[in-house]
Amino acid sequence: MNSLKIGNLTVKIPIVQGGMGIAISLSGLASAVAKQGGIGVISAAGIGMTEPNFKKEGFKKSNIVALRKHIQRAKELSEGNGAIGVNLMVALTDYDDLLVVAIEEKADIVFMGAGLPLRLPQFVLDQGFENIHTKFAVKVSGGKAAKLIFRYWDEKFGHIPDAVAVEGPMAGGHLGFKKKQLLEDDIKLSTLVEETVEAIKEYEAKYNKEVPVIAAGGIYTGKDIRDIMKAGAKAVKMGTRFVATHECDADIAFKESYIKSSKEDITLIDSPVGLPGRVIGSEFVDKINNGGTKPFKCPWKCLKTCNFKEAPYCISEILHNSSRGMLDDGFAFAGSNAFRNEKIISVKELMDELIEGYENSATE
Repeated sequence: MNSLKIGNLTVKIPIVQGGMGIAISLSGLASAVAKQGGIGVISAAGIGMTEPNFKKEGFKKSNIVALRKHIQRAKELSEGNGAIGVNLMVALTDYDDLLVVAIEEKADIVFMGAGLPLRLPQFVLDQGFENIHTKFAVKVSGGKAAKLIFRYWDEKFGHIPDAVAVEGPMAGGHLGFKKKQLLEDDIKLSTLVEETVEAIKEYEAKYNKEVPVIAAGGIYTGKDIRDIMKAGAKAVKMGTRFVATHECDADIAFKESYIKSSKEDITLIDSPVGLPGRVIGSEFVDKINNGGTKPFKCPWKCLKTCNFKEAPYCISEILHNSSRGMLDDGFAFAGSNAFRNEKIISVKELMDELIEGYENSATE
């Protein structure tokens, strides 16, 4: 595998561990991936819910405290290997605050998605992109969205993102596609990668800057990595594979839900975020899909897009329950290949397997 270059950041292994929240990928998993030479990613969504006094201290304050702590811890545990990233949802009401924390703590890269990242906090503009250690990666569902974002950044900021992560329809969690597309259309990740590579070419030329495209969604083996790189991807982003590792920060029950799942268990839901999501089916998921509701009070407004008076459930509470193994009152986000996991292994074993599969596929 060739190293991944993002501006002046070089990462030996072009494998990015997807940021999974709430509390699925924290400093434990991120540091383990970075230690093996890849990019380990901390999910900032609801990260403060892992703090012991988050209800007393307040959701937003706890998020800031927890994100700082996990970035610092991940950097320490990775021992200078790989890179540490942060996944940020644009839909979060404290998106600006968390982005500032990531920059202040010198996260190597931030991935911005679940909404179009068409604005940046004044802190970034005041600092100047050239003075910021952190690289900016935008998450898109294809070339059209990438072109829109790059055109906007070019016109408003005189700067373009440092990387683009293209998430295809086979990914887990929140998806940038309409539910009808996911059920009916045959959208290939390779096509999305190719159109995204093409869409940003004019901006790469204008800024004399290579912007790597990172592919995500349905990538499971080393051969899959080689195949998608033939379409123009410079790296891959994988979430599902990293859940079934010892170092994943989730409860063992969450990990075992992947191991025990079948292909038929993987299904779609409508999330209060305003996007469809891919999950492992359960009795709780059946309630949601059958129109069941669980009335709740919202002590905070964590999502810009959530109207808690109409939402059938609190996505933050549900995901927090799940990360702690309370799957009777939650669900596990998962990619379309989650059922293929057969056992829990170490991050090192997984990375070695992917690299070996990539190398062996060269002769196929």
